[in-house]
Amino acid sequence: MLGDIWSSSELTAEKLGITEIKLSFLRENGILKPGIHWKSSPLGQKKPWKPKAIYNIKMCRKTVNKFYFDGNDNIAA
Repeated sequence: MLGDIWSSSELTAEKLGITEIKLSFLRENGILKPGIHWKSSPLGQKKPWKPKAIYNIKMCRKTVNKFYFDGNDNIAA
């Protein structure tokens, strides 16, 4: 874990029971909000970089559960 709050995409997807692809989909389509659910992590990356996203599992879990339980899981990527 990258601290008390922020976790890698691999760990977050595993803890949420979804794939990293679904996690990326939720982020890229604005369902997971920057600064609340995820942020960029420049740790160990040299410029120019493509920063990896790190996630707040607790906040993501609330949104992911609502998203999937509301029947939105059939949206095409």
